[in-house]
Amino acid sequence: MSKVKYYYDSETLSYRKVIRKKRTTAKYIFVFLLGSALFGFMFVFIASQYFESPKEKALARELQNMQLQYELLNKKMDEVESVLANVEERDNAIYRLYFEANPIPAEQRRQGFGGVNRYKQFEGFDNSKLIIEANKRLDVIQKQIVVQSKSLDEIAVLAEDKEKFLATIPAIQPVNNEELTRMASGYGYRTDPFTKVRKFHYGMDFTAPRGTPVYATGDGVVKRADAGATGYGKHIRIDHGYGYVSLYAHLYKYNVKKNQKVKRGDLIGFVGSTGRSEAPHLHYEIFKDGVRINPINFYYGNLSAKEFSELLEKASLENQSLD
Repeated sequence: MSKVKYYYDSETLSYRKVIRKKRTTAKYIFVFLLGSALFGFMFVFIASQYFESPKEKALARELQNMQLQYELLNKKMDEVESVLANVEERDNAIYRLYFEANPIPAEQRRQGFGGVNRYKQFEGFDNSKLIIEANKRLDVIQKQIVVQSKSLDEIAVLAEDKEKFLATIPAIQPVNNEELTRMASGYGYRTDPFTKVRKFHYGMDFTAPRGTPVYATGDGVVKRADAGATGYGKHIRIDHGYGYVSLYAHLYKYNVKKNQKVKRGDLIGFVGSTGRSEAPHLHYEIFKDGVRINPINFYYGNLSAKEFSELLEKASLENQSLD
């Protein structure tokens, strides 16, 4: 039961009962509720400014973790870019240079993607710049990897072709040093043994006993093994590809047939003195694109520097040839 309130009436000099009107009571209630609402709103507002809700705390942690992950991602991309730069440098300066391929320009390796905005979906966020930059770097790295992969594929093909080329070109002496009597005559002007006239000698003459083994100087296919060419007697011609042909003349007999495939170092015939020859020896020639060239430049495969120097000195003497 509510308490009864009184007030002192100075006119009647007595206490009178306080009678509260309903309108006044409703007014007080309204003011109280309004004040409570305002106080509650202010409390919520102040709390939201200075205190985080559990959900906000979780989102803040998630955002902080995302930023940390992007920082780690950027560090990893730094490492990947460093490794790629090293591979690209070796690719251009060593591999492509060795195989005579044009270097790939840096602009081609690192160019981005023009045209349509590929990163529009990442715009409008608090960390849009961070996300967009990270994705741009990833795209450029991916492009670099694709370009480098294609370059290595090309290098692999060039290496295979280079290996084949190195195996086919004439690169060894056709007669072993141990079986040589001497290197009788080199490429250049020499005295003809029959006419005694000075004329150009297009090969090298290796003096050796009759029956000394003669070896193929590079991989190839035997194109001739006959005595049908004037002056050469029994001779063999091997097509090595790439425009190279080697010729072995004045043979005693053959160890190969026409169209037979041979490898460098295979026994193909034996030294003799058939055809226009003064004594048993091997006359050796090399053709490049149909032109006879000096064989002295094609002995790097089995001669030491000292042996080659001695051979070069002997080959340069203008003496009498044996054919």
